[in-house]
Amino acid sequence: MYIIGVDDRKSIVVMLEKMLESIDPDGEHRFYTDPLQVVENLDKPIEVAFVDVEMVGMDGIALAKKITERYPLCNIIFLTGYFDYMPSAFEMHASGYVLKPFSQKKIEEVLHRRRYRIPNLNDRPVTVQCFGCFEVFVNGEAVKFGRQKSKALLAYLIDRKGSLCSMDMIIGNLYPEQPADDSMKSKIRVYLSDLINTFYKVDINDLIVKNGGSFGVNKKILNCDYYRYLDNDPFAISQYTGEYMTQYSFAEDTRAFLEMKYFDEA
Repeated sequence: MYIIGVDDRKSIVVMLEKMLESIDPDGEHRFYTDPLQVVENLDKPIEVAFVDVEMVGMDGIALAKKITERYPLCNIIFLTGYFDYMPSAFEMHASGYVLKPFSQKKIEEVLHRRRYRIPNLNDRPVTVQCFGCFEVFVNGEAVKFGRQKSKALLAYLIDRKGSLCSMDMIIGNLYPEQPADDSMKSKIRVYLSDLINTFYKVDINDLIVKNGGSFGVNKKILNCDYYRYLDNDPFAISQYTGEYMTQYSFAEDTRAFLEMKYFDEA
C-alpha cells in the first residue's frame, strides 16, 4: 500500500514508520513532520494517510480535507491524544481514529478495517492505455499489430465501452468518407480476423465479442485507464491530463466529454 504518516512530533513518525515496515513490508511509505510539505507532494494516489489532529502550521482536519479533495478514496486515519476532535473526524467519514499512545496491533487493526480499498486489476491480462496515445499491453509487453487499421478498430471498440457495434457504425467511424458497401465490410472482417489472430498469439482468446453482425470487446479482461476513470478510480483520475487517444479522430466526442468532466471536477 502507499501510506503516508504525518505528525509534528518526530518520535511519533519514527515509531509509526517501524510499525508499518513490519505490517506492510512491501508497501511504499512516506512520513512528514510538516503538514504543508504533504500538500506540496500530493503527486500520486494515497491509499492510507495517518494524520495527527493537532499540528503546527495546519491542523489534521484541514490537511485531511486537502488530501481527500485530491484523492477522494484515501483512507484518513486520525492520530490524537484527545477525544475532542472525534465529531470532526466522523463528519469527514474517516476510516479510523487512533488514540495515543498506540500499539502496532492497533495500527494493524485500523488498517484492516479501512473504508476504501483500491481494486486489484493487475490480474487482468490486457492493459489498455487510452490517456495520451492509445497503446495495448499483454503481461507488460506492448502488443505488435500487423495492421494499423486493426489497432484503430480495437481503439474504436474500446472507446465504445464494450457496446456491440454494427459494421455500419465501424465503417462510419474508421472510414467516414467511404460508403458502407460490401467491399468496406470485407475490409473490416479482415481487420477483425487480424485482431483475433494477433491476440491469439499472446494467449488471449476472448477479447473480441461477436453477436450476429455486431462486435465489441470483453471489458472483463481489460485493465483500462479510461474505464477506471469513469469508475472514479483515484489513480486513473490522477493520470488524466487532458489527452485521450490522440491519434484517432473518432475519439473527439469522448475527448470533449472527458475535458468537460475534468474541468467540472477541477
